[in-house]
Amino acid sequence: MSNQIIVVDPIERIDLLKSLASEVRVRILDLLNRKGPRNVNQVAEDLGLPQSTISANIQVLVDAGLIQTKSQRARKGSQKVCYSTFSELLIAFKDRSPAQGRDVIEVAMPLGLYTRCEISAPCGLCSKDGVIGLLDVPDTFLDPDRMRAGLLWFTRGFVEYQFPNNATVAKAAIGALELSLELSSEVPGTSKNWPSDITIAINGREIDTWTSPADYGDKRGVYTPDWWKLAGSQYGNLKQWRVTPAGTYRDGEKVSDCSLQDLQLEEHRSIRMRIGVKEDARHPGGLNIFGSGFGNHSKDIVLRLVKA
Repeated sequence: MSNQIIVVDPIERIDLLKSLASEVRVRILDLLNRKGPRNVNQVAEDLGLPQSTISANIQVLVDAGLIQTKSQRARKGSQKVCYSTFSELLIAFKDRSPAQGRDVIEVAMPLGLYTRCEISAPCGLCSKDGVIGLLDVPDTFLDPDRMRAGLLWFTRGFVEYQFPNNATVAKAAIGALELSLELSSEVPGTSKNWPSDITIAINGREIDTWTSPADYGDKRGVYTPDWWKLAGSQYGNLKQWRVTPAGTYRDGEKVSDCSLQDLQLEEHRSIRMRIGVKEDARHPGGLNIFGSGFGNHSKDIVLRLVKA
């Protein structure tokens, strides 16, 4: 079981909170986290409850994204096997106070719309329908079909995205810049212990280097298509950065002194975000980025400008 964490805002995910408002459903999640995947009959037997009760409650957890199910062959026909999607659930309210000005300008950038890249093999690109170009050939990253990418990976180097600085058009003062995307390390195959130092830079200023712990392959990603081999990277960690006048925060914890002023947003018509693994990284463990149609979140790279 990997240490996958989900952070939810209860105002945005009331459905998820409702799914947890049941002792039976909480016991199902606890069982799957402790003992691993189980079919419906096994869950019913372990908890001493009717199979019909377990089936109904598992469906509620599936709808909330807390459980995924897969059909597998059994002695007679097939069986539905249940997997817990996350091992830790954190409830956190977003800051919506008027003083923080939660009026937001948001841009969602498709994974393949990078404007620069310098990468080394092993590397590759996939859409939800299949592999793009040739695997382990860096020039494939210039293929026009990259616009359809939902997963990309490489060993060292970077990809750079150019977001419009819509705050200049709106003539709005900015109080914070937020960035979110799903990431993991990259190793041929997968590995639960494969650290990689992934560096994020904005407008040429490094805001953070995060050490990804693993290349996850213990189970299929929630949105990863069935054609993608199970031996390949399945999902990542959803990471969130926030750059403020006081410094940079990753998932709510301060990680650097790089401030909003250091990014000089008012001097640029666009915002350049670079992500990669540096040549001198202590843990050069490669990089996977999961976008639409892959991973546990199926999200584009999202950049938000929070108005002051």
